[in-house]
Amino acid sequence: MTDAIDEDLYQRTKALLEPGDIELNGAIVHTDYAGSEDVQMMQATIDIGDSIAERSGYEPNDCYVYSGNDDPDFSSNQHQGLTLEDEEFVWECQQLLRNGSFDIVIYYRASADHEAILEDIRELGYEVTGVEGE
Repeated sequence: MTDAIDEDLYQRTKALLEPGDIELNGAIVHTDYAGSEDVQMMQATIDIGDSIAERSGYEPNDCYVYSGNDDPDFSSNQHQGLTLEDEEFVWECQQLLRNGSFDIVIYYRASADHEAILEDIRELGYEVTGVEGE
């Protein structure tokens, strides 16, 4: 762990990246958005997703956000970035309201440029903790 503020959240995020069908890395994005600022938090999610798409070799316009409103396995604050053409996985996130503000836990293919994504998130003005899979 490098600079995680919340050890429990870091460990839970790390567990999401455990080996599966796709090798993953992730990020914990700390925002100051209160629970009533869900529109700003969703825009932050989209902006971060666009960075991940670009750093994964896609154009942001080649992807869309699936919020799972018709899927009982999705929570209300869980979203995926998928490609338009074949609905390929680009990223997935959970928006967590913790201690009065939102944290965004987002994970993506390990083949994406992890360090560049973290830098892009910082340039968007957010504090971020990178989490690398195995």
